[in-house]
Amino acid sequence: MFKEIRNKYIRYSSIFLFCIITFFCALQLNFLWLFGYSPSYEDIKTPTLRVGSELYTSDGKLIGRYYKENRTPVSFNEISPSVINALVATEDVRFYKHMGIDFRSLLSSGISTATGDKRGASTITQQLAKNLYRTRYNKSQGLLSHVPLLRTLVAKLKEWLTAVKLESNYSKNDIITMYLNTVSFGNNAYGIKTASRIYFDKEASALEVPESALLVGMLKGTTTYNPIRNPQKALERRNVALAQMNKYNYISAADLATYKNTPIKLKEGRIDEGSDGDSYLRAAVDKYLEKWCKDNGYDLYEDGLKIYTTIDSKLQKYAEEAVADQMKIIQRRFYSVWGNQDPWEDSEGKKVDYPDRAMRNLHIFKLLEKKYPNSPDSITAYFNRKKKMKIFTWKGDRDTLFSTMDSIRYYGKIMNTGMMTLDPFNGKIRVWVGGLDHKYFKYDHVNQAKRQAGSTFKPFAYLAALESGMSPCDKFTDKPVRIAYQENGKTEYWEPKNADWSNSYREMSLRWAMAKSVNTITAQVTEKVGWDNVVKWAHECGIDSHLESVPSVSLGPNDVSVFEMVKAYGTFLNGGLKTDPILVEKITDLDDNLIEEFKAKTKRVLTEEISWLMLYMFRGGMDEPGGTSQALWEWDLWKKNNQIGGKTGTSSDYVDAWYMGITKDLVTGVWVGCDERTAHFKNGETGEGSRTALPIFAKFMEKVYKDPSTGYTMGPFPKATVKITREINCPTPRYEVDTTSNDSLEVDSTNFEVPATEEPKPVQNEPVVQKTEEKKTPEPVKQPALEVPLTRKEERELRKKQRQEEREKKKNGNQ
Repeated sequence: MFKEIRNKYIRYSSIFLFCIITFFCALQLNFLWLFGYSPSYEDIKTPTLRVGSELYTSDGKLIGRYYKENRTPVSFNEISPSVINALVATEDVRFYKHMGIDFRSLLSSGISTATGDKRGASTITQQLAKNLYRTRYNKSQGLLSHVPLLRTLVAKLKEWLTAVKLESNYSKNDIITMYLNTVSFGNNAYGIKTASRIYFDKEASALEVPESALLVGMLKGTTTYNPIRNPQKALERRNVALAQMNKYNYISAADLATYKNTPIKLKEGRIDEGSDGDSYLRAAVDKYLEKWCKDNGYDLYEDGLKIYTTIDSKLQKYAEEAVADQMKIIQRRFYSVWGNQDPWEDSEGKKVDYPDRAMRNLHIFKLLEKKYPNSPDSITAYFNRKKKMKIFTWKGDRDTLFSTMDSIRYYGKIMNTGMMTLDPFNGKIRVWVGGLDHKYFKYDHVNQAKRQAGSTFKPFAYLAALESGMSPCDKFTDKPVRIAYQENGKTEYWEPKNADWSNSYREMSLRWAMAKSVNTITAQVTEKVGWDNVVKWAHECGIDSHLESVPSVSLGPNDVSVFEMVKAYGTFLNGGLKTDPILVEKITDLDDNLIEEFKAKTKRVLTEEISWLMLYMFRGGMDEPGGTSQALWEWDLWKKNNQIGGKTGTSSDYVDAWYMGITKDLVTGVWVGCDERTAHFKNGETGEGSRTALPIFAKFMEKVYKDPSTGYTMGPFPKATVKITREINCPTPRYEVDTTSNDSLEVDSTNFEVPATEEPKPVQNEPVVQKTEEKKTPEPVKQPALEVPLTRKEERELRKKQRQEEREKKKNGNQ
């Protein structure tokens, strides 16, 4: 068809133009897979940034981010004009005049290169095309990429084509904004907002001229001109950018002189605006949304989601403060108990070589065994070699010289904790404290760790009793118990002991027995209702872990998580409705358009009467004589007729300590212990639940109640909404307290002892039979005389007086 054009110049020009058009069409269509992927018009109209997701509390506090590239986009109006001016002056002075390709700069760049002065000619729009659509990444390359010169030429031409498309779809301000939102500034900072926060701890709109010039100057080489690593080169490059701004009249000569003599003033900040970075909560939400993201096609790390958790920022803060305060006390107490001794002992009191076991479980140990099969000394030398490392302390991170074995020994003595607070009426988790410090202790003690529940499991036995038709006033006698059970076809016997190793031989109501945490009565109740039923009702209320159905099940030998226990206790407060806790309230996109809203699932598992009776039983911990929750009297929690129900728990050998607290609004679970189970306290005076876990709950609730803005107030539990058909009016007589013996308030354990005359085999997964710290048999407790019942206030004052007298005796004895 070109032969019909008689003028050869026009004909050759038409052929050349036709070839150019054909080539660019082939380039766009990736003809025969020669050129690789090119952005379509749809891609241009809806550009996708690799934007991280943001994590918020329910009240809008930013607490974390998920990202592969740490960026937060901003609008044009949120960028300081000095940044725009510095960028144009330094990178593309004709930006506002060209159509995406600056042919004048391209020509001058070619001439400069020919004379030996290499200079780039890429426009800001071309650089945006490269950054936004990754035109030089492997997936964007075709078969011609295997030819070196053609690979570079094709990539450049695709950038030109994409740049022209961008210019035809967006304004200049839009293009420069997208560029500043995509470009890397080093230190894992993508985008101008992230960079301004990380380097200067300020918003992009507040950047001053020298700061803008520094950041723009970095674009030439984010490693070479990094102001943290290479401050001198960064200063020189900043001054080049300032000179360019002066050259093109963005700043005056006087300003240039002033700015060039201004030193670099960095103030390192964080883009998350108060986030703790990686945290237990951030990891928990990641796991929580794993299935949702897969089902709905979202990437938490690239799709720019806004995730609003159910966490209340004020309650979370108060919980973390209470944990920090009490765990410092517990750690000092633990060190004081053991002194220079190793704390790792088995249930027989024999020392355990925990460091050696931990060393052998390390992956590096197996590699060293292969490398030095006949040289164990070389392996030992490796693990004992000192090196610099940063360790966790309660006074902050500390640099030290530690060997691997030093580190194992050090962290093997650290006490840890897990805490969760739930609003069971809507299923929202209000507090999540997975441990001491996520940087050093990755294991989450709320939902990952499972530990023996101790006496916090006893309520499920009393629940089974109520479900079988009993009432809180039904009575059992605190006496020695011998329970037969079958194991491997043989009849075995279990004889549980109370925590104080004695029996009162008193007749006790179920409410009083649960409040005092009497092991012998709990065992009798379990035998009467059947341990299978105890397991059944625990599962019904929300315990998901496997539970061994054994005679001792009610004393908590099975491993469960804080999450499960809080969920199950929430069933009692929520009128018998089991609520599946939710950690995320809603998810939106960057423009706050709602993507998903989460609601807790509920299921009725208890009648309203039974759930109210269980709350009445839990209140016994404060109301009944010797109730194990009465240590709460030490805190300011008792105004406005406030009521608290709860249960302490301590597992065998004082390895695990628990407190489960219930108020009219919330359920809170706290676990305290060492990750290494052979490390534990020696006795109840130092390691039981009422002395370790309970104070965390008390300090937390005290802070919550003292802050009216939390919305949580003191007050009684709700009245029964249904007729209570069981007997509850059975006041417990008050007995004189013998202050020279163990106070039942201060003991609560699953320890039990087997008589010397017979030693049955332990049931699988039940607490291993323990020996008392004192080898002699405790003297029988004298039957105290009955006295006129005390009021709750009088009882509180009496106990205060008794504790004061005991402290005075100890003080006088030490003098």
